[in-house]
Amino acid sequence: MALRMLFRAAHRASSLRCFSAKPEFTSDRYNVERGPYAKISQEHLSFFDQLLGQNRVITNVDECEGYNIDYSKIVRGKSNVVLKPKTTDEVSSILKYCNDNRLAVCPQSGNTGLVGGSVPVFDEIVVSMKLMNKIIETNELAGVLTCEAGCVLEELENHLATVDLMMPIDLGAKGSCLIGGCVSTNAGGLRLLRYGNLHGNVLGLEAVKANGDVVDCLNALKKNNTGYHLKHLFIGSEGTLGIVTKVAIQCPPLPKAVNVAFLGLSSFDKVLKAFRLAKRELGEILSSFEMMDKLSLDISTSVFGLKSPLTTNIDGHDFYVLMETSGSNGNHDEEKLSSFVEKAMAEDVIEDGTLTSDPAKVKNIWALRERISEGILHEGYVFKYDISIPLPSFYSVIEVLRDRLRDPRILRISGYGHLGDGNIHVQVSIPKYEREIAAQLEPFIFEYICGLRGSVSAEHGIGFTKTKYLHMSRTSSEIKLMHQLKNMMDPNGILNPYKVLHPRQVPV
Repeated sequence: MALRMLFRAAHRASSLRCFSAKPEFTSDRYNVERGPYAKISQEHLSFFDQLLGQNRVITNVDECEGYNIDYSKIVRGKSNVVLKPKTTDEVSSILKYCNDNRLAVCPQSGNTGLVGGSVPVFDEIVVSMKLMNKIIETNELAGVLTCEAGCVLEELENHLATVDLMMPIDLGAKGSCLIGGCVSTNAGGLRLLRYGNLHGNVLGLEAVKANGDVVDCLNALKKNNTGYHLKHLFIGSEGTLGIVTKVAIQCPPLPKAVNVAFLGLSSFDKVLKAFRLAKRELGEILSSFEMMDKLSLDISTSVFGLKSPLTTNIDGHDFYVLMETSGSNGNHDEEKLSSFVEKAMAEDVIEDGTLTSDPAKVKNIWALRERISEGILHEGYVFKYDISIPLPSFYSVIEVLRDRLRDPRILRISGYGHLGDGNIHVQVSIPKYEREIAAQLEPFIFEYICGLRGSVSAEHGIGFTKTKYLHMSRTSSEIKLMHQLKNMMDPNGILNPYKVLHPRQVPV
């Protein structure tokens, strides 16, 4: 027993060293060639100093490093300059100057993405949106919030709660992600089952094109059927067509009653049966349906010491489901959820379950799901895949990978995600990055997804790491039009180069 504990302690110490280590430069790991962009000179820095003031132009190497490495530590850039604008006019002036001088730009929000879209590849100038964080207007009657792109999602949610509204999007990274980044990547999250994606919830926005032109689509009307809806060009374009600076977003009423059910199940087939039953029995009040396998839940319980609320099975269950309902009548919702659990147990769909409406307990149960992504980073390097798969094959990708990858260096292959909208998060953890394991995973996993008619990206976008696989989820005619739009809106290719489209020839 003492020897086993010593081994675990040694493994944890090794994992923490890997967790804190800097990743290899992206350009070196992926053998990328730098585009035909100018090098930053003292003359360029002087312009930015005059525009923003020296305190909002960061050139300190150590401070810049935090903007060069992504949250998951899978990519690392070489930027030596970070700019922090406070207004749309400043963003406009920055981009006009960079476009005129062929300086590449990397827009950055909260830097919580998983595909390397928010950090430089080479020495692109980072334009951080964190200081554009003002709430412009809250229309309580219409349920519309207008704000700048640098507002933190959780802070917006807290603000809306004071007027009985809520954000239609909820992410595990809500404490650090910015609404502009969410819009630019068309982020999904935990509530998409109920409220849909941001293409449907963003009423209007303001964005700045590569040449500095401001595109004002900041319309707050629910219905405005006049011409092209240009806002959709920027939602999900990942900063390659323009930098989003302001957003008007539809916000639903804050539910008066929130209930959570945490369930233990013996097979994925029974998870699907539980979902069918939940849709039939809960209907309009079902707001989230999250699935975790045993190895995913183990991350939250072992790394953070969180406790599972289920105690009847000492060895745990093979699968877990976290369901949330939200409505206007607590007694009605609780009765419907209790009835669902009783039926699920009577039909042998679930093995165990617990219900609660207590806010503290609800928060603790959600932490089991939300901290998985953070916790697994303590194991070292993690290959993370955010994909959409038809529900009957939702979990098959995990089973196929476990059968295919039998390398002893692999610590864990696990899956969890938003079953309600077909989005599974695949995680393969190893102590440190290994090219041989990467070659076993890619392109195999994307080819497998393509064979199932799934999507190589469900909610985090294409970024840098998936550019080679865009063609597996988009037709050639779609990609051709994407290139045409990019060439029209950013002819010099200065906005977030090396991202989304691959390859792209930039005019010399």
